[in-house]
Amino acid sequence: MLTLGIDTSNYATSLAVYDSAGEVVCDIKRFLPVKPGQLGLRQSDALFHHTAALPQLLHEMASQCDLSQIAAVGVSEKPRPAQGSYMPCFLAGVNAASAIAEVHRVPLVRTTHQQGHAAAALYAAGQPAYFEQSVLLFHISGGTTDLLLCNRVKEIELLGTSSDLYAGQAVDRIGVKLGFGFPAGAEVSRLAAACSEEIRPKTSVRGLSCSLSGLENQCSALLAAGRSPEYVCKYCLLCIAHTVVKMTRAALAEHPGLPVVCAGGVMSSTVIRDYVTARLPQVRFVPGKFSSDNAIGVALLAAREVQAHG
Repeated sequence: MLTLGIDTSNYATSLAVYDSAGEVVCDIKRFLPVKPGQLGLRQSDALFHHTAALPQLLHEMASQCDLSQIAAVGVSEKPRPAQGSYMPCFLAGVNAASAIAEVHRVPLVRTTHQQGHAAAALYAAGQPAYFEQSVLLFHISGGTTDLLLCNRVKEIELLGTSSDLYAGQAVDRIGVKLGFGFPAGAEVSRLAAACSEEIRPKTSVRGLSCSLSGLENQCSALLAAGRSPEYVCKYCLLCIAHTVVKMTRAALAEHPGLPVVCAGGVMSSTVIRDYVTARLPQVRFVPGKFSSDNAIGVALLAAREVQAHG
């Protein structure tokens, strides 16, 4: 059984086709265009770019797989599975998914961007049992720094988060200041990996919550003091990594023995992965394809929903 997934976040337009036998048949993603020096898009612009990109991406996907065979369409309709969670950019995906489901006379399965991230990460972790148990999930991106307790993906409880700046925002702001395009995570990670200096990160973590507003100021001060861009990028990512370590330890003290999986574009960084796993080897990081924005998890959840209801 094939299912189509659609995700229209504030960063990328994503499509994926999943085979219920357990294979990702194909996936396509296009980042939204952001003018040099800008830190993201207005929601009206994001909605426009998604609406323009979807027909093109669907045409491209149709050349790779037979969309007439899809048995369900999944779509992320909002950022999180929480009351009041809403962003207009997701309307583009919902409208496209609704039309496709109606034309093909197949079920439409509505989920959320965060649940899609969770499902993709758990799938890539290679442990099917994770879908049937409780798992600690770090979702760190441009719009989240969330430590979640996921129960079968459907039930997600927020255990901890940032009280101010999100980790991805800090990374993007430093990257744009250095002249990189938005989002800047890949370039920041590349520069950070080129730094061989020892760095002692500074963090502000209290239990399961953190504050990252000072990180941007610290990085700006380091640049003003003459530190190299490589050093500053590494410092930024290691501060995020150390924050993950401290919050994970606090979560495991309350929920001992649970698996820990990392998702979100920021967690694609090898600098963060190497730092965290050296201190917490049980933490699972997944390949960037499944960690950053994608529609794979949305398509997978649609398949699971259809199977569960016959």
